[in-house]
Amino acid sequence: MFPFKKIALIALFLAPFAHYGQFTDQINSNRPGETMSAYGVGKNIIQIESGIYGITSHHNLLNYDVNGFGLDATIRWGAFLERLEVIADIQYQNDQLDSNFSSTKRANFRQTNVGAKYLIYDPFKNYEKKVNIYSWNANQKFNWRQFLPAVSLFAGANFVFEGNPYAFSLKSSISPKVMLITQNHLGDGRWVFVTNIIADYVGTDYPSYGYVVTLTRGFSKKWSGFIENQGFNSDFYSDMLVRGGAAYLLSDNLQIDASISTNFKDTPTILYGGFGVSWRYDGFYKKAMSRMKNANKKKKSNR
Repeated sequence: MFPFKKIALIALFLAPFAHYGQFTDQINSNRPGETMSAYGVGKNIIQIESGIYGITSHHNLLNYDVNGFGLDATIRWGAFLERLEVIADIQYQNDQLDSNFSSTKRANFRQTNVGAKYLIYDPFKNYEKKVNIYSWNANQKFNWRQFLPAVSLFAGANFVFEGNPYAFSLKSSISPKVMLITQNHLGDGRWVFVTNIIADYVGTDYPSYGYVVTLTRGFSKKWSGFIENQGFNSDFYSDMLVRGGAAYLLSDNLQIDASISTNFKDTPTILYGGFGVSWRYDGFYKKAMSRMKNANKKKKSNR
């Protein structure tokens, strides 16, 4: 059983939720951490989150080294319903494995996953914090609602292709991945705590079970930072990693980020870092909002 250490993440400061779907004034990206937020991008929104990373690894017992780079990309689409988000997540890696007796170049998909996330419970829905104009102390009272998390479920499928050197089996396979997601907004709202509980490759010979915990903190309107703890356990491979980094908001629809990750074991040691970008297209959302406003104007004029 791998140890659980409390380490956190700081990603982008979330803007207040609009009344239409889960759209926010500024882009809400899962990068540069590995957690999936409980909230979606919003109905009619298309968002792309991508990055490049370098990795180095050394196994003390088996005495091999791995050095390489990779590309990861996530496509998020707010589809059909306000609470529903369709997600495609891929990771491609190119590296070289060197041991005492051989040197092997590898290049393939480390991850290919497609699924959907549904928001089950939103503690802020139909809730408005009331301001007491007569009492400053009343307005500063501790708000217990922050301990009520938003809750989502994710269900998807892993696609592994034949001959993949990163997979536990060289055969092609499709296996389920499910995830329970919770998200709390703490304190003044700039702190966001996210938890993912994951069951991966379910039904295969090597199912994996794990978690990711993150804490988000926005330092300003532009800057945010994060720390994160991730652990997973299977008969094929178990580990625990920590990562940290920062994100910078270039515009309401564009964010850049950087991060670094490591672990605490030497079978193998892992160190990798990368840079990324997140971009959101909200043109379909704005058109839908415009149609709604025009429809409301017509209703009022016909009264």
